[in-house]
Amino acid sequence: DGLVVSEKVKSNNIDVKIPKSELEAEEKGVEEESPRESDSNILDVSADYPRDKHISIQRHLADLEKLADLREDERKPCPLCPEEKFKACYSHKLHRHLQNLHWKVSVEFEGYRMCICHLSCRPVKPNLVGDQTLSKMGAHYHCIICSATIVRRTDMIGHINRHVNKGETESRFITVRAPKSSYEVVKESATDVQVLPNHSTPQKTDSYFNPKMKLNRQLIFCALAVLAGERKPIECLDAFGATGIMGLQWAKHLRSSVKVTINDCNENSVTMIKENCHLNKMKVKLNIKEEDNDEAVGNGEENSDTIEVTKMDANVVMHLRSFDFIHLDPFGTSVNYLDSAFRNVRNLGIVSLTSTDISSLYAKAQHVTQRHYGCNIVRTEYYKELAARTVIAAVTRAAARCNKGIEVLLAVALEHFVLVVVRVLRGPTPADDSARKVRYLIHCQWCEERVFQKEGNMVEENPYQQLPCDCHGSMPGKTAVLLGPLWSGALFNTGFLRRMLLEAVQYGLDEVQPLLKTLVCESECTTLKHFSTHGPGDENKQEECGVYIRTPNTSAESYLVHGKRKSEEALRGAAKRQRAELSTEHPPFYYNIHRHSIKGMNMPKLNKFLNYLSEAGYRVSRTHFDPMGVRTNAPLAQFKTVLMKYSIPTYVGAQAEGPVHLPAEIQVGEEVPAAAAIKVEEAELVEDDKCEVSAAMFTQPYPTRCAAD
Repeated sequence: DGLVVSEKVKSNNIDVKIPKSELEAEEKGVEEESPRESDSNILDVSADYPRDKHISIQRHLADLEKLADLREDERKPCPLCPEEKFKACYSHKLHRHLQNLHWKVSVEFEGYRMCICHLSCRPVKPNLVGDQTLSKMGAHYHCIICSATIVRRTDMIGHINRHVNKGETESRFITVRAPKSSYEVVKESATDVQVLPNHSTPQKTDSYFNPKMKLNRQLIFCALAVLAGERKPIECLDAFGATGIMGLQWAKHLRSSVKVTINDCNENSVTMIKENCHLNKMKVKLNIKEEDNDEAVGNGEENSDTIEVTKMDANVVMHLRSFDFIHLDPFGTSVNYLDSAFRNVRNLGIVSLTSTDISSLYAKAQHVTQRHYGCNIVRTEYYKELAARTVIAAVTRAAARCNKGIEVLLAVALEHFVLVVVRVLRGPTPADDSARKVRYLIHCQWCEERVFQKEGNMVEENPYQQLPCDCHGSMPGKTAVLLGPLWSGALFNTGFLRRMLLEAVQYGLDEVQPLLKTLVCESECTTLKHFSTHGPGDENKQEECGVYIRTPNTSAESYLVHGKRKSEEALRGAAKRQRAELSTEHPPFYYNIHRHSIKGMNMPKLNKFLNYLSEAGYRVSRTHFDPMGVRTNAPLAQFKTVLMKYSIPTYVGAQAEGPVHLPAEIQVGEEVPAAAAIKVEEAELVEDDKCEVSAAMFTQPYPTRCAAD
């Protein structure tokens, strides 16, 4: 037809068919479109072998042999090897070479085989020889999707899988979304979302969806539902939407009470959020800001079923607009977005943040903690609460820079995340009050006793005196370490948690209800059997951050009137009086019962031990941070005394029924001074040391002298 001519590649003498129109365009130096007839012919010719794919990518072995133009009476070189590596040979030998050295080690993808290539495509180890630069060529694979060359076969398989996970499956340099048939539909809390098959790997997908974070999403939903009951409507922001599951749940269940904005800086994620909105029968109001200044596209009027979708950086969207509720859930730490979050958040609004940088918060990478949070921490028995207080300290400093204070409503640290929910109080006075609660912690590395450093700027002569233990006097060297700065205030607001529990019951969130019950008991420092959904006082007396909470028994006159400073000051004054009367703030930190168990003794059951501590006159509760943790205001010495009294020796067996009898001078029901209890423990330790030393003298030919001797 005159449409196709043959041109030999100089290096390998390979006949490659190239359209004539393209050759003429290259000779003239003008980029022109070829006629439609030639376009159709070109598409037909390149249907089996697209023009942008390398010659090493073929569908069948016969196609690879056609490149060599095998003839029995002629010697032909290998099309994928240079002449210095594989010399020209006859057809039977070349067939075995192509089959064994190229085809069998190929990587398959959608019917194509990416064979190994030895041509001069990938320079390796350039060497200078005289004035010339020679390049030693290495074996490699050519990617069917992009222009990458990969050396190892396993790396090539992983490279192709990453393209598939990102939806890049068709042509070179063009990102094509995966077909809808490859999407999975996941349902959570009556909300459907489309996700990619690799939705649980955040590094390799644009639609990160973690089913293990369902508890986190339900906690945030309950917090938003409580805020929606205080004032309507509220503007809420999901700054990192991904699939949009969280914002869709807000809009689908709370309806007209909220105006939801879902943001993400990734274009594929924004497209997926839009599709998920349509999947849940929600209207979409687009507000996409791009570099080329595209105009905003609106789809329908704003109503209760409309979700606004934005495509911009999270810091930008929080600087441009004000919100009542902001949730931050980036990949890793969220400290980079705190300043923007507190800059425009409205007064008495809520900021919630989820931190997933567990390695740094749980003291596995302490240098990263110092770099991100400016905090020094070590691995302790209460490391999860230490992580929560570290995040809250960073939140407090960010809010104080914007002349705002905070009240912590909720702090949860579980296996995969640390969730902090705070209410924002505008003004320099709340900011100063919150900043004063950021202190350093003195932690004893011998007995795990801990205490917050006293307020004040004066340097103390002996800071070890603040610790209840006497390890510094009995142990050589330095025994304590200074941790922080940390949040020293309360981690929970009881009234807010109770209303979250009511919202969880109302919306049928069964998974989060046991955790909320544990948090309510932990905030009040009571056991579960004393738990009541109505609290010790009437609900109409509940107060949070100077705001009276709307309850069925509260009259309309008790609600906060926005914009009137006098009414707010009156409420704050009543709140201070009420706090002084109740004074039910939970004690900081907890003890692990296994960590302080006595060797050779069977300790009591955890619930029984809680009753023993409660009977001794201490406040006690379990904690969600540690399943075997005990939150109590008892000092560590008294904690160990009660534990020893009700532990049973293992070697006595059935004869030891009941508690162990302690010396007469130790009474559990009384407040035993820490020093006295420590002396008793020291006496026991000295006796054990003497026994061990005497036993060692019989077993070792040259015993070492004990320091006590």
